[in-house]
Amino acid sequence: MLFRILHDEASGVLSYLLGDEATREAVLIDPRSSDRVVLDSVLHAERLKLRWILRTHDHEGAQPHEARRLLAWRVPLVQGRERTGVTVPTDGERLPFGNEVIQVMHTPGHTRDGLSFRWRDRVFCGGLLATQACPLQPQPEDAAALWDSVRCRLFSLPDETLLFAGHARRSRVVSTLLEQRRWHPQFAALSRDAYLARMAAKVRGVGSAGNGRSVASAR
Repeated sequence: MLFRILHDEASGVLSYLLGDEATREAVLIDPRSSDRVVLDSVLHAERLKLRWILRTHDHEGAQPHEARRLLAWRVPLVQGRERTGVTVPTDGERLPFGNEVIQVMHTPGHTRDGLSFRWRDRVFCGGLLATQACPLQPQPEDAAALWDSVRCRLFSLPDETLLFAGHARRSRVVSTLLEQRRWHPQFAALSRDAYLARMAAKVRGVGSAGNGRSVASAR
């Protein structure tokens, strides 16, 4: 198997390439349309044919045309949010590429239609564990759903599962599930109620700061 990581240090965004060397079929997870030239060069150099584009989340407001640009690759685009031309998978659906299979996990929270993708001993979980690293959305769309996705779904997997983030700002790209279950500063250290209270306080703080700036500029 081929496995490549593309990391944009300026934004912290991570993209992943999986390739089956036997059949030369490949999958891209969370690619950016702006990186197409680079990604096409990698696919060409490795003699890979793209089978799927998988997105853990879609920032519709900040990137209204991104899905359309990704569809220009002319391969199935899989994501949780419905849009014209995209494939919205069912929970647990298995997506084959070559001799490999990726399993879909519905994990809303960072965005309301968020997905994770499980392959072998790895899960590509987008912004589930590091939502504040996302440049387009530093707070979860649905904090309660995020808690349930992490604690009830992600944390039910084996300890040795490797978790690959969708964003990383001066932090690790990959960790083990055991590590996150034991030491994550929010999901391991807080109760559900305490976590939701903290998220609500952050939202109120952002709103207050925004109001303050508006008043100051009006003066």
